[in-house]
Amino acid sequence: MKFPNDRINQLVLLADKLIATNTNTPGIGSSVDKELFQEYRTASLSFIKNIYDTNHPYYLDFQKEVQSNWTYMAEQGRGILRAIKSEIEGGWLTTLKGLISAEIFSNFLEMAKYLIDESYKDPAAVIIGSVLEEHLRQLCIKNGIPCEYVKSEKAIPKKADQLNTELSNSAVYNKLDQKSVTAWLDLRNKAAHGKYSEYNLQQVELMYQSVIEFMTRNSI
Repeated sequence: MKFPNDRINQLVLLADKLIATNTNTPGIGSSVDKELFQEYRTASLSFIKNIYDTNHPYYLDFQKEVQSNWTYMAEQGRGILRAIKSEIEGGWLTTLKGLISAEIFSNFLEMAKYLIDESYKDPAAVIIGSVLEEHLRQLCIKNGIPCEYVKSEKAIPKKADQLNTELSNSAVYNKLDQKSVTAWLDLRNKAAHGKYSEYNLQQVELMYQSVIEFMTRNSI
């Protein structure tokens, strides 16, 4: 199983390797290997984006301060990565994201429970499924599993079914959980696409209870 601290350690080592390539050109300055720098910058920004977001100071600082292959820029980037490493190893990242996500998810699930109690099974199923999908994404981030893939130089979010498969393959949870998640996502998709006669209120209520139990066992 891969965790964020595994990846941040890899990136810090990559920074060390990059900075070791520095060459001083008289009259120009000290620079590092250009190809390795590009790998370092792209991988670091992708990691920071997945762990935090594009509005976080870590991401904004790295993007601004690490723009070309000058040695001092590579060193500034390593400093940012080391700060992130300390935060992850101290447990602050997991604690904060878990608390915020738990509160947000709780609010949506309370809304879904109200809809179930009022017999509005269809919007309830969509809400529960959406909470589940976001929980899968957060589990992927927690365990170092990419939530996107690159196609035609664009980052494309992976679908929930793919996240479910990769989480199971990485032993974040077992195959039985994977099958359950597949069934819940299928019910959500039926609700979202107007196939209302293919499931009933009792199934949505069971989905609600089961998703809460699954999220509790597989916390972020």
